[in-house]
Amino acid sequence: MPDVLFFVKDREGRYTHVNQTMLRRLGLKSRKDLIGKRVAEVYPSGLGANYANQDEQVLAGEVIDNLLELHLFANREPGWCLTCKRPLVVNGKVQGIIGISRDLGPQDGHESQYEKLRLALAYLNANYAQNVRMQALVEITGFSMSKLQRSFRKVFQLTPQQVLAKLRLQMAMHLLHGNKSLTEIGHACGFSDQSAFARQFKQAVGMTPREYRALANAQQFSTETV
Repeated sequence: MPDVLFFVKDREGRYTHVNQTMLRRLGLKSRKDLIGKRVAEVYPSGLGANYANQDEQVLAGEVIDNLLELHLFANREPGWCLTCKRPLVVNGKVQGIIGISRDLGPQDGHESQYEKLRLALAYLNANYAQNVRMQALVEITGFSMSKLQRSFRKVFQLTPQQVLAKLRLQMAMHLLHGNKSLTEIGHACGFSDQSAFARQFKQAVGMTPREYRALANAQQFSTETV
């Protein structure tokens, strides 16, 4: 897929694997021009610092999903992309980063729409623990409700409601590795009550929050005793 960029980094943030799309985006001819380098050695200072900050978050165990952001094409023209980054976990420990980025194309009149969607996504990220009204996204973007739904589906392949549910579940999975009670986690992630949390979690993950926590704790114990 010529519009999908793929990369793997080690714990130091150095590229270990990249595909041809990434080389083309950066205007490079060979993988050896990129392997072993960090983002600060590849991108302009502003972008490099932003990507490095993302890497630190992922190496700490966080997941970055459907991040709508600007990047530079090989001709140094700005364009939009949709980025996902996840920890590379080996034997229960984070050993690096796996990333995928889908090009949405250079700025060609759609930049205003993408910027509005970025603001809507930022609002969901900041407020997923609250009772989020879809009307708030309409007000942020200036779209009609039908256009909001269409735009989210086109870019994220999800409705705004599905993006919100995904954010809540991802945060819940992260918190279940800690010591907070299930009630505290459900409340912190925006679920209306404990039964709604358990029901939606099981529907999406295939097990209850309690079962997921037990599995996560067992895996951690197994890793520590090796």
